[in-house]
Amino acid sequence: MKPIIDHIQITVKDMSIAVPFYDKLMPLLGFDINKRVNAVIEAHDFHVVEYSHPLLCFAITSPRSAFAKDSICRRKPGALHHLAFKAESPAEVDKLYTQLLKIDAHIVGKPKRYPEYSPWYYAVFFKDIEGIKYEIVFDKHDEA
Repeated sequence: MKPIIDHIQITVKDMSIAVPFYDKLMPLLGFDINKRVNAVIEAHDFHVVEYSHPLLCFAITSPRSAFAKDSICRRKPGALHHLAFKAESPAEVDKLYTQLLKIDAHIVGKPKRYPEYSPWYYAVFFKDIEGIKYEIVFDKHDEA
């Protein structure tokens, strides 16, 4: 088996806040907003919005009503710490950083080299509107 991810679903706190943000973010990451799917499954207390790309489907989902008031904490067991998307070059990281600023992403680490990860690691770290952490990264090892 190859370690390739087919799809990712992330539970957000409030779909009415998250969907407009992700509608702006996902096209920056290569997803076609016209291929977005929206579904509500009342029997499962579940709302999902899925963004499709030939290489990956990414979805945001509502929390169960019982957890709607819980806070987001990436350090809780079972929680997503952060998710990193590969860039093709440091210039692409810089370009996306500028675009992230325009969509009001919360930048937590401006684009720069992070030699503690590898000598060529260049990334920007940001959080969505609710505090879920992401990264856009270029690492020279990715060229191999």
